[in-house]
Amino acid sequence: MLHTPADFLPMQVPDRAAGAWTFVCRGDKLLLREADLSLPEPALLAALTALDRPHAVGSWAGRHYQALHAGPDFPLPPGHAFIGLRALFGAVPDGFLGVAGRAIQLAEWARTHRYCGACATPMAQLAGERCFQCPACGMSAYPRISPAMMVLIRRGDTVLLAQHANAPGGRYTALAGFVEAGESVEEAVHREVHEEVGLRVHKLRYFGSQSWPFPHSLMIAYTADYLDGDIRTDPAEIAEARWFGAGDAWPDFAHTVSIAAELVNAHRPPQR
Repeated sequence: MLHTPADFLPMQVPDRAAGAWTFVCRGDKLLLREADLSLPEPALLAALTALDRPHAVGSWAGRHYQALHAGPDFPLPPGHAFIGLRALFGAVPDGFLGVAGRAIQLAEWARTHRYCGACATPMAQLAGERCFQCPACGMSAYPRISPAMMVLIRRGDTVLLAQHANAPGGRYTALAGFVEAGESVEEAVHREVHEEVGLRVHKLRYFGSQSWPFPHSLMIAYTADYLDGDIRTDPAEIAEARWFGAGDAWPDFAHTVSIAAELVNAHRPPQR
């Protein structure tokens, strides 16, 4: 599952040493060497001029890391390319993915908060704090985190899996949706289940959580027991939903980076 390495140490002040390694981000893509999917050498980036100011990410495995956003005029070095984070699932170590996901979110936060959203004054970063503040009106902007619920509904020896209408690949997975303003995560679970498949659930149990940098989500997963109702899908959200048991062909996940894969696999019947 995508997670921050245990020996990662967050930092708020960029390391000014020449050996700092930089995640150069463009949306959810990273600048990497095509030959081995590694970060550009610090000396190479130091010679480029079209870079935004770096933001500290942290230290990991003896290296200091920082992140920055690459604008449209960024000169692409030979042998390098911008590669999407999803394309790296299973291709690079999980620890690298965890730090990269954090870096992408910080770079996106910096890109989208250059100016105050209230009065359009250029923002200034506060010293020692992960925060932009407007010097004119005082509005503060911290890195955005968008909480989302995920729930696997259990009914006896079966679980409910669904094909989300807009999800690539059409794989069956657990239900999910964003938490709305003013509601708890548990309230969001009940609302989303009823809206998407017309069921009622109870006995919610926390399963786990995961940062999901596409672009700034926090996935919070639960299991719940079926209470009542018949499956009635919202076609705008769900293409199909049905109960899966021991005799069914369960979905195979190409990777186990997502908490959805871990949640479903944790309740997969043992193979006979």
